[in-house]
Amino acid sequence: MNISIFLAYGTTAAVARQLGAGNRRAAIRQGIDGLWLAGAIGVVVLGLGLPLARPIIDVFGGSPAVTANAVSYLRISLLGAPGMLLVLAGTGILRGLQNTRTPLLISVLANAVNVALNATFVLGLHWGIAGSAWGTVIAQNGAAVGYLAMVAAGARRAGVGAGFDLAGVRIAARAGAALVVRTLALQAVLLAATAIAASEGTDAIAAHQVAYRIWSLLAFALDAIAIAGQAITGKYLGAGDVAGARAATNRMVRWGIGCGTVFGLAVLAARPVLPALFAARPPVAHLMLVVLVVVAVEQPVAGVVFVLDGVLIGAGDLNYLALAQIAAAAVFGLAAMATAGTGLLGLWIAISAWLAARFGALAWRARGSRWLVTGAVRA
Repeated sequence: MNISIFLAYGTTAAVARQLGAGNRRAAIRQGIDGLWLAGAIGVVVLGLGLPLARPIIDVFGGSPAVTANAVSYLRISLLGAPGMLLVLAGTGILRGLQNTRTPLLISVLANAVNVALNATFVLGLHWGIAGSAWGTVIAQNGAAVGYLAMVAAGARRAGVGAGFDLAGVRIAARAGAALVVRTLALQAVLLAATAIAASEGTDAIAAHQVAYRIWSLLAFALDAIAIAGQAITGKYLGAGDVAGARAATNRMVRWGIGCGTVFGLAVLAARPVLPALFAARPPVAHLMLVVLVVVAVEQPVAGVVFVLDGVLIGAGDLNYLALAQIAAAAVFGLAAMATAGTGLLGLWIAISAWLAARFGALAWRARGSRWLVTGAVRA
């Protein structure tokens, strides 16, 4: 599902541009095209995933009992794939329309329903892992129905048809292609980092996973500013307001630096107690204490990286983002080779080099003007 995040990001930017240009009907039409694309991808995922569930699980070589449960969970959870993709596209529509509160409310409600259903099915009805999967599927599809109902109501008010528009779906797919490349390059770095940590032994992978989870939590928090950047930048550029887009970008960058600094100081302050909180054994605790210093120092840089990533997505500068992410992944690879044999600290130094490369590429682009393309549609 991480790869399909383009359904939210690309839709947000496209809808926001049309809205900024004063074309609310076109904005909603753009969003509906994103929903059709999401539904089509969901059907393909479901059609391929169901018959291939067993071979996919067999690749991991689990025990017979684990494999049987995993196949059951995967087959059931795939029934929620179309709904989850529709949720991503629906989220992008509302964000593009500058409505960020409703996606929050739907997300909170869906997760609450998910928790309640899991408790009922697993603890009450004793359905086991299948019950957990069914709870998630129902919650995901329920959220999708909510988004579809909201978009349909908005389309009726605006006089926009909800029919399939092949040309519009193709435009959404082309915009998404570059975002998919960007996301694949990003995920490749994170997977490679996990593989390198695993090769260092059980203590290293344990410490790495804790540090990575803390890093990810902070990244999601900083990503809130980036998502605002997508919607705000798209709207300004759609309206032809270059000065407004630059001013908003500068404000959000300051927010990113400020929040990143606060997060970094918070990690340093909490660092002495985190190993005990995660019940880490002494060797793992030692590695955690070392790596968390790097995590803390990275945060102000990460704040700028995530903000500018969101701003350039909002501007539709997607081809550049894909190339920049590939280049940054190459920098990580070189840094990982240079730090090979230096343990977990060396790995996190390589991750820092990756962030620094992204910072340089995004900051250089943001200082220029080539990303500031105005109009309802980025030419």
